[in-house]
Amino acid sequence: MDSSYLERRGEIATYFDRTAVDAWKRLTSDAPVGRIRATVRAGRDRMRATLLDWLPEDMRGRRLLDAGCGTGALAVEAARRGAHVVAIDLSPTLVGLARERMPQGLAGHIDFRSGDMLDPALGHFDHVVAMDSLIHYRPRDAVRVLSGLAARTAASILFTFPPSTRALDAMHFVGRLFPRGNRAPAIEPVRAAVLGRLIAEEDGLRAMAPLRSERVVSGFYTSQAMELVRT
Repeated sequence: MDSSYLERRGEIATYFDRTAVDAWKRLTSDAPVGRIRATVRAGRDRMRATLLDWLPEDMRGRRLLDAGCGTGALAVEAARRGAHVVAIDLSPTLVGLARERMPQGLAGHIDFRSGDMLDPALGHFDHVVAMDSLIHYRPRDAVRVLSGLAARTAASILFTFPPSTRALDAMHFVGRLFPRGNRAPAIEPVRAAVLGRLIAEEDGLRAMAPLRSERVVSGFYTSQAMELVRT
């Protein structure tokens, strides 16, 4: 991977494991949050539901990689459908929280780990889901990550990206004005057409074809889902 990917990966790990742990813990719970974070919570809930709708209802006998699992909400729902889930995140703290929140009876279905989603030791999967875990990477780096995941994926990859819109680009610009120590790693908005071209040009994704795409907008949350299926 390029140095830009490795540098950004380090920033993401530091932010979610140290700077934003308390805020993320609250956002992903039922605790009351402010108006802005409430829109983000609602948007993430809608996006998670969209991605789960694109997965089979019966996942018995299937392996799923939850790449960037956070506190584990999607992993839990996939495990309830019978999937064996490997759920990995760069933040050991968030993974520890995910283990604490795991419902009884699912311990044998979810393997929570801290590390890199591209680690080949994770094995092969039927499906991969990367919800909002690639949004901080440059588009070319994100596509290379998808290529690495595709090499170990038999059926589909579901991922999200920040679509380039006037509103999102403006928020992205304003965010860069805050002191570096007080802000999250910048998101990298990209037009869907540009992302599609990068995917088509990536050798490791030639056997994967886009099937569906859907945008979720909820106040301060904007993200677009895309499904790549093996042809």
